[in-house]
Amino acid sequence: MHAPLRADSRRQIVEALARQVRRLEDGRRGSREESVSSGCEALDRLLPDGGFRRGTLVEWFSDSEGSGAATLSLHSAREACREGHALVMIDGRGEFYPPAAAGLGIDLTRTILVRPGRADDELWALDQALRCRGVGAVWSWQQTLADRAFRRLQLAAEAGGALGLFLRPMDARSAPSWAELRLSVEPVPSPLGRRWQVKLLRCRAAARSSSIEIEWNDETGVVRLASKLGDTAPQRRSAGA
Repeated sequence: MHAPLRADSRRQIVEALARQVRRLEDGRRGSREESVSSGCEALDRLLPDGGFRRGTLVEWFSDSEGSGAATLSLHSAREACREGHALVMIDGRGEFYPPAAAGLGIDLTRTILVRPGRADDELWALDQALRCRGVGAVWSWQQTLADRAFRRLQLAAEAGGALGLFLRPMDARSAPSWAELRLSVEPVPSPLGRRWQVKLLRCRAAARSSSIEIEWNDETGVVRLASKLGDTAPQRRSAGA
């Protein structure tokens, strides 16, 4: 009789099998898949396909309300819906604020807000939205997600072609995943405004770098690569005054 596997070993086996399945599926994916911009050129350069592939799932990990994970994921959702596709917000926590989304360029006339009352209803709504050909992106906060349910959603996204964007807490990083990409977003101190460090935790192919720092312009709403020189510019001007 074989000795029982430890929890860590079981997790590694599940993830290894998931990677093998994804490699097999990569060979039979159709030409309808395309890369969707993240809405930030610097972040696109971090990603292996220059953006997010339609028909896949992306996990955004953060434990901070001001981390920017919601902002960056909504930017990506906006880009995925530019050609008239609908955006579906599965808001089980009741925290979606339409005016804030509109400020990020989200077209509310093509946004469908779903607020399920039970976990099984939420999973069903996610599955149906991801399978719909008219949906460009599905956005949702996921505290926990069972492996079998995650696999179901990955297959749904592949069948429908929608981009699934899941916000998740940092402690969910140790759980098995069927996401194509996993990103963490954490705030970085800056005298010039909001700045975040984005780390590429896992992807199906190697990227040029593992992390970047990006900043948000409150006036223009533009997200761009953080300037290292910008941190010292105010001090230099003061010294020369």
